Amino acid sequence: MTDWRTDITDALSDFCKVAELAGVQLDAAQLKVEFLPAPHKPTKLPTGKMAIYGYWGLNQWLKIGMVGPNSQARYVSQHYNAGSAGSTLPGSLVHDQRMAEIPGFDAAVPGTWIKSSCNRVNILLPATLGRELLALLEAFLHVRLNPCYER
Repeated sequence: MTDWRTDITDALSDFCKVAELAGVQLDAAQLKVEFLPAPHKPTKLPTGKMAIYGYWGLNQWLKIGMVGPNSQARYVSQHYNAGSAGSTLPGSLVHDQRMAEIPGFDAAVPGTWIKSSCNRVNILLPATLGRELLALLEAFLHVRLNPCYER
């Protein structure tokens, strides 16, 4: 079985090499990683930061997304409320028939299960690094970690 923390740590180490190949000097110290094990509470996006966030549950990566510095609602609440926005984890879970078999999952309140049963990772970067680098990191993690609701 894979360890979600090691997945991220190893991927970020390799991503620094990818960034260098793309002509960007990225020091690993510029990446602040927050590991929020289940049960977790979402944290606020700090001022001047952009982020990649990911959810690990059911022994797999479920969703990996990105937010710019002005996306507080997406970062804090939209991934806990079905119907709050397009392409969210609760929306994917509610439409996945397999979730009916998961103990504790209630399609009426998917955020409760997400907070209690899923681990979350936040990877914070200075907004000054630019949205292109953020998008590259998101794409890299999609390919590397293969989250089931990003296909």
